Amino acid sequence: MRAVMNGVMYILSTGCQWRYIPKDLPSRSTVHRYFIWWQCDGVLDRIHDALYVECRENAERDASPPPASSIVRA
Repeated sequence: MRAVMNGVMYILSTGCQWRYIPKDLPSRSTVHRYFIWWQCDGVLDRIHDALYVECRENAERDASPPPASSIVRA
């Protein structure tokens, strides 16, 4: 499962075409199947949200920043 996730992350981070997934990752059909499944099920959004909150907390910032409309400029 980790290798499949690595394949999904490779596609998302490089923007390469599916046919150019490196040979050391699972086949493109396997990675694509999981990608579509996870996208439709909302798994990728939940992973993104969890990583976003964790990164903000590690930077000692609020987990949820205020909306831009509430920021007052002087």
